[in-house]
Amino acid sequence: MNILSKDKALTHLSLKNPIHFLALGFGSGLAAKAPGTFGTLAAIPLFLLMAPLSLPWYLALTLLSVLAGFYICDKAAKDMGVHDHGAIVWDEIAGLLITMIAAPAGWIWLVVGFALFRFFDILKPWPIRWLDAKVEGGFGIMIDDVLAGIFSLICLQVLAYYFA
Repeated sequence: MNILSKDKALTHLSLKNPIHFLALGFGSGLAAKAPGTFGTLAAIPLFLLMAPLSLPWYLALTLLSVLAGFYICDKAAKDMGVHDHGAIVWDEIAGLLITMIAAPAGWIWLVVGFALFRFFDILKPWPIRWLDAKVEGGFGIMIDDVLAGIFSLICLQVLAYYFA
């Protein structure tokens, strides 16, 4: 069943297709406003499932989410016929998982990590904006959020060093 929408690109996708389901962040990318923020929110339950894991397992699953994201985002973009459509939010999910690597336990750190990631993802300081504009395909869709996640991770770790 295709997603009904005024956006013709979305009519080429189906939530029954596992690749589309993941690319759309379990459906969160279909939010009428701020799909990136809703995609990042959709990452929270995944993070909470992964948080109790040892660091090597957390890193392995985060790396897997990034590597799979290259394919997931590329396939969804090709199926839609639009590069980096706003509804594709798997990149935001991977970005938050990167942000939260080795984060201190507690809701405050999750909120801070979320805010930092959204800040860098929206503001897109150099070189994030350059990569977002110049790199195509699934790698291009993912790389700006991976870098926003790394910037956020660094900031979160500095804050944790001084305040945790």
